[in-house]
Amino acid sequence: MKNLLEKTPNILVIGDLIIDKYLWGSSQRISPEAPVPIVTVSSESTILGGAGNVINNLKSLGAEVDVMSVLGDCAISLELKLLLEKIQINTKFLSFEPQRICSKKTRIIAANQQVIRYDQESTEEISITSQKAIIANIRKRISMYDCILLSDYGKGVLTNDLTKTIITIAKDNNIKVIIDPKGFNYEKYTGAYLLTPNRKEASEATQIEIEDHSLEETIKEIKSKYNLEVSLITLSESGIAIYDNSMRIYPTQAREVFDVTGAGDTVLAALGFATGCNMNIDKAVEFANLAAGVVVGKLGSATATLNEIIEYNVLTNNSSSENSLKSLDEIAKITKEFKNQNKKLVFTNGCFDILHAGHVDYLQSAKKFGDILIVGLNSDKSIKKIKGDNRPINSQNDRALILGALESVDYVVIFDDETPHNLISTIKPQILVKGGDYQNKDVVGEDIVDELKIVKFVADKSTSNIIESIKNLK
Repeated sequence: MKNLLEKTPNILVIGDLIIDKYLWGSSQRISPEAPVPIVTVSSESTILGGAGNVINNLKSLGAEVDVMSVLGDCAISLELKLLLEKIQINTKFLSFEPQRICSKKTRIIAANQQVIRYDQESTEEISITSQKAIIANIRKRISMYDCILLSDYGKGVLTNDLTKTIITIAKDNNIKVIIDPKGFNYEKYTGAYLLTPNRKEASEATQIEIEDHSLEETIKEIKSKYNLEVSLITLSESGIAIYDNSMRIYPTQAREVFDVTGAGDTVLAALGFATGCNMNIDKAVEFANLAAGVVVGKLGSATATLNEIIEYNVLTNNSSSENSLKSLDEIAKITKEFKNQNKKLVFTNGCFDILHAGHVDYLQSAKKFGDILIVGLNSDKSIKKIKGDNRPINSQNDRALILGALESVDYVVIFDDETPHNLISTIKPQILVKGGDYQNKDVVGEDIVDELKIVKFVADKSTSNIIESIKNLK
């Protein structure tokens, strides 16, 4: 999964753009006018929903995204256009229709519970002119895309003819189309790569009541009837079922569920991102499950970054310490994200040749200075320059794996230089930690960080002493 950090698929999203607005507050009493709670609003937030939430998720994952859709001439449409531009989405492929009202869903939240929602929108089908404009843009740019996602919220953009034409153009150019469907009639989705209906939607589309014994019948029916390459049904807390030549069910990866709003958008975006990176369907579904597990642990329509998904995978699956080992490019991306989240980064470095109690105590102390501890590990080549040809005793990979297994260590980065100056310059941590032997000495990198912390070593604990003790046993 780490190799996804180096990929940037180009994804086209077509569908119904929506604004999700949240009014956050508290309720202490019932209205005397009607049996409804009175909510005192303390804050509000406005985010992209529908196909916009799919776009937001793709951007969080690191994809390049184009959007094609139709807005109105209303204030909501202008607001939505500005929200897209805020996340650096090109809006030149949007069409506008007079009298059309862009969709806006407003939710009132009290004590983290949704009290009511009210909608403003037009749901009639877009005009033939708008459909032709979308088709013309697709034909011009189809070779640029690694995958096409259709986000159908039933608001009129993905008409029968437009959807069929998109699928035909994509198939002619060997581009996979993944669709989050809406409604009872899936005929317009015929020939797509896969659809992402939930259990209820799949049951309504096939008229089959889905139980454990009928799940395979339903998923086969959808694949056969609509000529899909892969059939998929999301099963909420039970995970995701897929069928190509056989059925597999991948269990959910959610640990805590606060809000399932937008989880379907996340699954669509994650499947599109993974498919655009040439992942096979099984790996793509596992990735989508992890992404959904991240977002349902957040309140409101949320997104998941690649780093969050990788870390979540480590936490939920007790993955090996190999996940802690990062390259210079990987740690640069990861630390940038942590800084955007206002996390305090702590850095220390060393050889850690034979790990002992002194090392463990030192690293535990270092972690207490911030949120994320990154250890720069001298490579074998670097140690030989510093300590001679007889060192290290343990290889760099062995040392990295042992360090990564420690609870206090979040990431390990191996470096070849004699000093970690380049690594510190890349990470730019707020805190630099060194051992007690650096007291009152110049420390490499202290000019880069906000603060230098000196930690006393545990007495009589050192790798050199251990090596001498082993020699004396002979």
